Amino acid sequence: MLLLLIILLIFSSVMSITYVVVPTAFDKFRVIHQQRTSEVSRKLENLFFELEKKKIAMIFTLVPIALAITGFLLFHGLLGALIGLGVGLTLPNIFVRVWEKRRKGKFEEQLLDGLLILSGSLKAGLSFLQSLEVMVEDSPAPLSQEFGWVVKEVKMGMSLEASLRQLNTRMYSEELTMLISSILVAEETGGDITKIFNRLATSIRKNRRLKENIKTLTLQGKLQGIVMSILPFVFIWWVITFNRRHFDIMLNSEIGRMLIIGAAGLQIVGLFLIYKFSKLRL
Repeated sequence: MLLLLIILLIFSSVMSITYVVVPTAFDKFRVIHQQRTSEVSRKLENLFFELEKKKIAMIFTLVPIALAITGFLLFHGLLGALIGLGVGLTLPNIFVRVWEKRRKGKFEEQLLDGLLILSGSLKAGLSFLQSLEVMVEDSPAPLSQEFGWVVKEVKMGMSLEASLRQLNTRMYSEELTMLISSILVAEETGGDITKIFNRLATSIRKNRRLKENIKTLTLQGKLQGIVMSILPFVFIWWVITFNRRHFDIMLNSEIGRMLIIGAAGLQIVGLFLIYKFSKLRL
């Protein structure tokens, strides 16, 4: 009788905890899921990537489940399922970041051509807003999408300065900042904006040429880092193919193990320094 009472007590406690904890955990998961879906949906809208919110929510739900099942089947265990679930939860965000970076790179590449179209339209006697419309019509995406949004905002009553500053926030780059600053200064001072654009186009060309030269010069350091990271493993494999017991004397002694750890640490430090020296902020 006492055993039965203990079992009933344990069962009732477990059920009470389940009814309290599980709904709370489910509600928290639902709130986090909705927040992530809304955030990704907003980012995709800013990137002019048309996808319904329901489909985004479905992707955020199905991708982690599918990858968790795949990981469980591949590794035959809970660890594989957890790894698959983690990858599935981060994969949509990684996709958005990669898409955003590629789109921003295309925008920066097209900016110089758009600047030349603006300058030519202004020389032809068009107003600045009309020149922007010509640039939007003659330019590919994403340049046409972003400046088309600026044209729409100005027509809806927003000031040109506020719209351009929002554009700079969305697609920040050095060249775009220079272009927007030139436009705003010319609007305030009333200077010859076509001459400013010509000088700006020359500066952008020189800046891009300098960046390409720097990338070429730092490529040697990056290749050196790759070779240094691969060389120790190649050396170990080559030695082991000739004599499998070559490293036993180091692995079986305390001094040898310390030397191996020290060599690995110095290797990491060397790779880190090469990476830092070959990476320049442009």
